[in-house]
Amino acid sequence: MDAVEIAVRSDDEEFARRIDPFRQELLSHCYRMLGSINDAEDLVQETYLRAWRSYGRFEGRSSLRVWLYRIATNVCLSALEHRSRRLLPSGLGAPSDDPERPLTIAPVETAWVQPLPGPRAEPITDPAVIVAARDSVRLALIAALQHLPAKQRVVLILRDVLAWRAAEVADLLDITTVAVNSLLQRARAQLQRVAPTEDEQTDPTDPQVRALLDQYVSAFEGADITALMAVLRDDVALEMPPNLTWFCGRAAVARFLEKDVFTVHASIRMILITANDQPAVATYWRHDDGLYRPHAVQVLTITSTGISRIVSFNDPELFPTFGLPITLAPEVHR
Repeated sequence: MDAVEIAVRSDDEEFARRIDPFRQELLSHCYRMLGSINDAEDLVQETYLRAWRSYGRFEGRSSLRVWLYRIATNVCLSALEHRSRRLLPSGLGAPSDDPERPLTIAPVETAWVQPLPGPRAEPITDPAVIVAARDSVRLALIAALQHLPAKQRVVLILRDVLAWRAAEVADLLDITTVAVNSLLQRARAQLQRVAPTEDEQTDPTDPQVRALLDQYVSAFEGADITALMAVLRDDVALEMPPNLTWFCGRAAVARFLEKDVFTVHASIRMILITANDQPAVATYWRHDDGLYRPHAVQVLTITSTGISRIVSFNDPELFPTFGLPITLAPEVHR
């Protein structure tokens, strides 16, 4: 190995050592911008590639973190020019008033928000920071952000989620602070219009939440509609992308599940997971060979008065992203 090779290898090792600690927060940043874990992972890779190519020109005029966020943000803005907006069914129409009707499947080209696997690996110890970090990737917020124009989206994320100063955002986007404040004002107003009103959500690590989750899973696996209704709020909503059809209200949700899901007792198995720093479950449905195969990742919104929202991502391709098995044997239970 000659001197040039040693120098290049040394520079690569220094680059990796310095930027690797930012990978998880950059992934969260790209996820907030795009609403897709698959897109976010690709864009973080693109960010690191661009950073590696220009690392020799990094002069330290800003912090390394700000420099990386500048690259990641520009990567995301470029990507949004060529991607459709990702939504949830509730962002496309009103809930169905008839659980007896067949579900309406969205066109195949429809782009859906995706759940974020968790828990995240960021070493956070400050309780206030933990709450802020958790709230910043809540599914309802991610879905609402996708309604904003790209520039408004990035300004709101940098100012209200990451708590950057207006001057820092202006410098990153190469605009004036007046423009930043104008974009932020419009973004907040739009977010208030599209974001659902939610009660304070409970900590997913709370023992009472775990007890409620156990009741939910037991009721679901046992096809016990009465037990399930006991843990759902009166105003519970159920969304099931890629279905356009969604339901609101405990009676409508219960009737749909009883009619279309709880048709064969012991046909469902569940594994407790975390998504978007919220309680979630992976559901497996039994096939003719007796094995249970992936069906959906359900992200749950749990409040002090029960489960208020179930977003069931009926997409088996999400399971590898969560590190979940592709089959469960008949005897496996949670």
